[in-house]
Amino acid sequence: MSATRIEGVSLANQIRAEIARDVKALREQGKVVRLACVEVGERPESVLYMKSQRRLCNALGIDFTVIALPDTISELALLRRIHELNADPDVTAMILELPLPARINTFACQRAIDPNKDAEGVHPVNLGLLVYGIAHHAPCTAMAAYQLIKSTGIDLRGKECTVVGHSQIVGKPISLMLLHDFCTVTTCHVATRDLAEHTRAADILVVAVGKPGLIKASMVKRGALVVDVGVNRVPVLDADGRPVLNEKGNPAHKTVGDVDFEEVKELAQWITPVPGGVGPLTVTMLLRNVAEAARHFHPAIA
Repeated sequence: MSATRIEGVSLANQIRAEIARDVKALREQGKVVRLACVEVGERPESVLYMKSQRRLCNALGIDFTVIALPDTISELALLRRIHELNADPDVTAMILELPLPARINTFACQRAIDPNKDAEGVHPVNLGLLVYGIAHHAPCTAMAAYQLIKSTGIDLRGKECTVVGHSQIVGKPISLMLLHDFCTVTTCHVATRDLAEHTRAADILVVAVGKPGLIKASMVKRGALVVDVGVNRVPVLDADGRPVLNEKGNPAHKTVGDVDFEEVKELAQWITPVPGGVGPLTVTMLLRNVAEAARHFHPAIA
C-alpha cells in the first residue's frame, strides 16, 4: 500500500487564510504591514523568488517593497541601508535576497537586520531562541517541514527522528523543534559513518542535503513518516538512459527531492512529494513571520 502524500498546498492555504485575517485586522486599525525585500544586483533565482513573494503578499494584503541596490555596492553601504530599514517604522519585516556578491560578508549583513524584523528567521538571536523553544521568527523552510509533520496528527513524544543534513536554516532548526516535542533526534551529516543505520531506525525521517535520490527504500523503516526538503534539478532520461529534449531542442529537466519517491512511497506511511510538499509552504512561513513581526510592533492584535 502506497504512503499517504502530505501535500503542502492545502496546509499553506489554511495558514494563508489565518495570515490574511491578521493583516486585515491591522489594516482596519489604520496600520501598515510591509515586507521590504533587499536585492543586491539582479539574479534569476532571486527574481523568481521575489515574484512569488510579491504575488502572495498582494493576495494577503501585505505591502511589498523591493529595495534594489547595485551589484557594485560596498558592504558598508549595504549595512547602512539595512540599518535605515531597521529604523523605518513603516517596514514591518525585511528579507535579504541571496546570494550576495562574494566580496560581501553575508553573515554580517544578516546579523545587522533587527531580529524583530527578520522575516526569514535567520538572525543569530532568532536561531538561538530556538534552543529555548520561544523563537517568534523561525527559519521558513525548517518551519514548513515541521508544520507538515504536525499536520499528520501523530503523537511525536518518544518518536525516533533522524534528520539528514545539519545546515543552519534547515537541519539544525528542525532538530531543535522536534526535540521540544520530546522526540529522540539523531542528526546526520557528511561525517556520519553509516547513514543507512540511522535512517532505518527513524520513525520520522527528514532529509535536507541537496543530493537527488540519496535515500532509497532499503534505508527507510516501514511505516515511517518521510519529509523530503531537497529540491534538485535533474535531466529527464528516456528508457535507454538518453537525455530527452524539450520543444526548443534543449535537454529537458525535472525537479526531484533527496528521496527516491517512487521506491520509498511503497514503504513509508506518510511522505512529502517534490515538488508540492515543503516548497509551497516555505513562502507562506515567510509571510507568517511578517505577520508575527507586525504583532510585535502593533501589540493590540492578539
